[in-house]
Amino acid sequence: MTALTAPAPTPAPAPHLLRWLIRLHRPALYIWTALIVVTSATLLWLGGPLTDDAAVAWREYRACGTPPCVTYDQDAIVHYKDIYNYATIAVLALPFLVAAWAGASLIGRELENGTDRLAWTQSVSPARWLAAKLAAPAVLVTAGTGLLVLLHHLAWSAGRGEIDTAKPWYDSATFYAGGPITVALALAGLLVGALAGLVLRRSLAALGAGAVAVAALWLTIQQALPHLWPPATRLSSLQQGPWGEGMAAGHGLVTASGDRIADPQCGGSFVPTCKVTLERLDATSYYNDYHPISHYWPLQLTATAIVLAVAAAATLIAFRLVKRRTG
Repeated sequence: MTALTAPAPTPAPAPHLLRWLIRLHRPALYIWTALIVVTSATLLWLGGPLTDDAAVAWREYRACGTPPCVTYDQDAIVHYKDIYNYATIAVLALPFLVAAWAGASLIGRELENGTDRLAWTQSVSPARWLAAKLAAPAVLVTAGTGLLVLLHHLAWSAGRGEIDTAKPWYDSATFYAGGPITVALALAGLLVGALAGLVLRRSLAALGAGAVAVAALWLTIQQALPHLWPPATRLSSLQQGPWGEGMAAGHGLVTASGDRIADPQCGGSFVPTCKVTLERLDATSYYNDYHPISHYWPLQLTATAIVLAVAAAATLIAFRLVKRRTG
């Protein structure tokens, strides 16, 4: 008589990771969506009616001539300036918010509570778990931040040449908030925040570490930015002083032998004491290394590439760390 053999148990199907991820982080998705919608509406308002009203007020002010003008709409100018500053801060805060959330909620809390191992026991490999954790947020972060950066750049462009107090392109906050470098910083914030969560395995510690890592990366880029592209150089007379409008990369004196030396900061040759100092230094002119507006996109794209390289390195380290810890 042949013995009956029990059928082998069928492994449980792997859970739908994207659906599970959305359900788990639904509050964060709602908050992110609300933030993008509100900030987008503010930037559209800024680049439309607020810019138009402020531009009219400035034209009225210029038409007044020399006497003090009291007929222009000063409130429109102040309102434009305030909303521009608030909207810029909102855009620049995104990389920090993303890094803090990725470290604390996306990764750190799950490792702290042990729910990561529960997912790994349900036919989900650690590498696939991490990939699912990072892929969908990366798409949302890139799309949302990219939209706000585009709207900010359009709003700034609408006021350029129309509003006397509009920020120049090389203003630090304006440069970052209106270019792809902030999109790259937000994506890097997601990845370094996730890496902090994997390393520290504590939500609160990973929250702080992610935000600090983004601040350190931003500060490094800010210091290196003027040197990421060859600057233009303009020479000017000793009486005129350093000249050239744009992002500063360095200035000083040129001697009769062609050497560059530091600027003594004495005020120019029209100051008698400074004239003596410049003669003693054998100076013939001032030089100014700066980036004109034509360098806007080379600087943006070079800095963006560097930040994306950091993000890619953080991703590689995160996957290797998961692989090493799970054997």
